[in-house]
Amino acid sequence: MSHRLSFVAFWGLFLACGSTWAQETPPAPTPGPEHAQMKKMEGTWDAIMTEEGGKKTKGEMVYKMECGGMWLASDFKGEHMGKPFHGKGLDSYDPGRKKYVGVWVDSWLTSPLVFEGVYDEKTKTVTSHGECPGPDGKPMKMKMVTTKIDDDHESFQMYMVGPDGKETKGATIDYTRRKK
Repeated sequence: MSHRLSFVAFWGLFLACGSTWAQETPPAPTPGPEHAQMKKMEGTWDAIMTEEGGKKTKGEMVYKMECGGMWLASDFKGEHMGKPFHGKGLDSYDPGRKKYVGVWVDSWLTSPLVFEGVYDEKTKTVTSHGECPGPDGKPMKMKMVTTKIDDDHESFQMYMVGPDGKETKGATIDYTRRKK
């Protein structure tokens, strides 16, 4: 009997505090103009990846807005260094930091690449910086540059940044929106 009373008292207190907490909670964020721009990416895109040394491979990227229009989910399938490659990303805009934020995982990483960046209206470019484990397992700095050419074309460059700040290009991916 005492367990039942404790349970009822706990839930009564929880509900009383919960209703006060809910009244004080700020409203959930809603998608802003930056999210609207990301939504324009939805669809399937054909990709041509140019690796170090000039080798070109084909791939496919599928974009879809999720989580109430707050996150652009990406799913890439292709080939990298002669092997199948599969990656997934989540991108958003953080109005508090006034930065684009994201996370990327793929079949070559055992830890996520977490990054943030800024948009340059003049060049239509998002430049992001992040960090992930390098081939030696130690943290490796990364730089990603995405340039919007037009509504149906984008170019992405990825660089590894050494301890001395020197950038080494890893790959370029040119995207073309697939027509329905």
